[in-house]
Amino acid sequence: MNTSYYDKAVRTLEFDKITAMLADCCPTEGSRSLALRLTPDGNPDWIRRRLRQTTEAKRLIMGKGFPSFGSVKDVTEAIERAEKGASMNTRELLDTAALLNTARRLSEYFFGDRKEQDPGEGLREHFGRLSTDRMLESRITHAILAEEMIADEASPALADIRRRIRLENNKIKDSLQKYLGGAYGKYLQENIVTLRNGRYVVPVKAEYKNEIKGLVHDTSASGATLFIEPLAVVDSNNELRALESKEAHEIDRILAELSAECAACGGLIVGDYHTVTELGFIFGKAEFSCRLNGTEPIVSEDQHLCFKKARHPLIDRKQVVPVTVELGRDYDTMVITGPNTGGKTVTLKTIGLLSLMAQAGLHIPCADGSEVCIFDAVLADIGDEQSIEQSLSTFSSHMVNIVEVLDRLTDRSLVLFDELCAGTDPTEGAALAIAIIGKVRSFGALCAATTHYAEIKAYALETEGVTNASCEFDVETLSPTYRLIIGAPGKSNAFAISRKLGISEDVIEAASNRISTDDKRFEKVIEELEQRRIEAERERDEAVRQRRDFEVYRVNEERKLQKRLETAERELEKSQEKAVQILESARITSEYVMQQLEEIKKQKEAERFAEALEEGRRGIRRRLREAGDAVNPVREVEDNDYVLPRALRKGDTVLIINLNQQGTLADSPDKNGNVTVRTGLLNTRTNVKNLKLIEEAAQVTTSDRKRIAASKYQAAVNKSFTASLDLRGQLGDDAWFMTDKYLDEAMMANVKQVTLIHGKGTGALRKALQTRLKTDPRVKSFRGGIYGEGDSGVTVVELK
Repeated sequence: MNTSYYDKAVRTLEFDKITAMLADCCPTEGSRSLALRLTPDGNPDWIRRRLRQTTEAKRLIMGKGFPSFGSVKDVTEAIERAEKGASMNTRELLDTAALLNTARRLSEYFFGDRKEQDPGEGLREHFGRLSTDRMLESRITHAILAEEMIADEASPALADIRRRIRLENNKIKDSLQKYLGGAYGKYLQENIVTLRNGRYVVPVKAEYKNEIKGLVHDTSASGATLFIEPLAVVDSNNELRALESKEAHEIDRILAELSAECAACGGLIVGDYHTVTELGFIFGKAEFSCRLNGTEPIVSEDQHLCFKKARHPLIDRKQVVPVTVELGRDYDTMVITGPNTGGKTVTLKTIGLLSLMAQAGLHIPCADGSEVCIFDAVLADIGDEQSIEQSLSTFSSHMVNIVEVLDRLTDRSLVLFDELCAGTDPTEGAALAIAIIGKVRSFGALCAATTHYAEIKAYALETEGVTNASCEFDVETLSPTYRLIIGAPGKSNAFAISRKLGISEDVIEAASNRISTDDKRFEKVIEELEQRRIEAERERDEAVRQRRDFEVYRVNEERKLQKRLETAERELEKSQEKAVQILESARITSEYVMQQLEEIKKQKEAERFAEALEEGRRGIRRRLREAGDAVNPVREVEDNDYVLPRALRKGDTVLIINLNQQGTLADSPDKNGNVTVRTGLLNTRTNVKNLKLIEEAAQVTTSDRKRIAASKYQAAVNKSFTASLDLRGQLGDDAWFMTDKYLDEAMMANVKQVTLIHGKGTGALRKALQTRLKTDPRVKSFRGGIYGEGDSGVTVVELK
């Protein structure tokens, strides 16, 4: 891309607004910076690779959602200082841990449960460059709870120092308690212990300063109060200051140790930052494509572009009218004509801006199959740059731009002229415009120009390689349709618009008489061509609509016919199977009956004749029942939301769910839950899961009601349970009452880990809750939150 002319193309075609929109889609500061610095490129391989990356990222978003990039900050300078032996501060260490966490989650996003057919293979190299160090990440997050808070567990020495600090604090407070009441109380301005210069003091009235021996550290603004450190606590305060100094040195040592660990793998951390930033930029381009409904264009080595149903990306896609533009195959120059405000300039800017976007590796808002070629420069003269200070008129300002365009022209340029040679004598302007277009074509560059000159329209009709295009205008409504019609010149429609707006007919007729006969004939030809085109398009659209309607009707009827045939075949097969089952069942049953009769006949004279006869009857009944079940099997339809209020009994009135019919139980359910239901003259075999007890006829016991209530309560808990409970603002007992009920619901919902949100504050609520949790039999373990979970403001509880 010709960078010397790039800034002007960016300003004219508003490519800087595209990069601003892209930056808004990027998830990290680094990727937003890359978006704002994005420029078009002239290397076809680079462009194809960037377009393919955007496509792969878009497929990943569609399949897995947008990956989480967290709040990644640039830690390269901090790592560089650490490598030189300096210590990183807590903010920089936490940012490093956040970067490592993001790299790990991005790696899991891509490689976790990945299959060969999953999208995004084109980004495997980028994701493969991510390095993870879970141990270092955990070391930082467990040692540093927040930017101003180092955990006691950061080192055994720090935990011991802080334990001694707490003991010394308590010792000092106990010593000062005797000054807050009794004989000393009358000497104090207030019965409180406070701090001055890091030492514990009591506020003493100025007139009693000699009554309490000690060191004066401060006075009030009025001088009425002296803040005195009693001699009894001076040694303890000194010890406390010494311990606080040790604490500060231990914290510095911990930070230096963590910084050294970061420096040891500094190259991997810096590499992670650059990889995460590049991935953020790629996924930002994919998100931008989703917002624009963009597609990946085909990058052509030939001097040819084709934008199908192209939309200007800075216009609301619900309002913009798509246009199809092609240059470089049948013609290298397009002359666009039509009325003002008809969309000519928007079409020019769409061609130029989409070319810049594609060469920057961005998807473009076009239909699939659109094609772009590589330009070394996009040269545009669009807009009016007249200047009083520089004595430039409208025509002169355009000529200055055109001179620069012709100086920079090459055979790989895209040239865009808006109202070419307007603002001067029409005859001279038209002749000059035709000559300029011829000059551009002689270089082999692609060109698109808008004009109102009839001579340029005629030039396009007569010259091979040049085509007319027009922006359609509806004279009846005095509004443009913004449709681009290629192959036909357009009319300015000045007379029609003026007549519609109220100019008197005699003025319009006088103006018409001043137009030459040739011009009138030419405009008449254009008007007739336009009318024929509109009529042909209307007939074509109607034919397309009728064909589409017929296709829809044909497909629907064929689908219905196929469905009926399949249903009939299935019913026939079922009937045949049923008949075979009935015949087979009757044959087996008859053979069994005959066999049993023969056995009875043999035993007629035997002593156990009566018992044998009864046994035979029972066997016959059993075989008949089995045959009946085979022919008329029990249909089971479950209603998971319904629970029987009690066990069913013979005579109960029930609803058969799959048939939506009421019936009466002819017998009690067997051990498998199967039962016979009488519905009118028919008996139906089904399972109790397919039955609902009609409540008006049912007598429900107290135990039944309890069982139903328990089932409904558990279903409600499972549906509404969340894995965190907010206790902020609650007192200790009230908070535990809520927590106790919440843990029961968690056990019922089979949730193994929950989070209690109690806030930081004074820590009293956290301490009260954790004291109860230590002895609760439902709790397996608990811990404070880590950086990213809520720090010390939450407690994470693991349940048994």
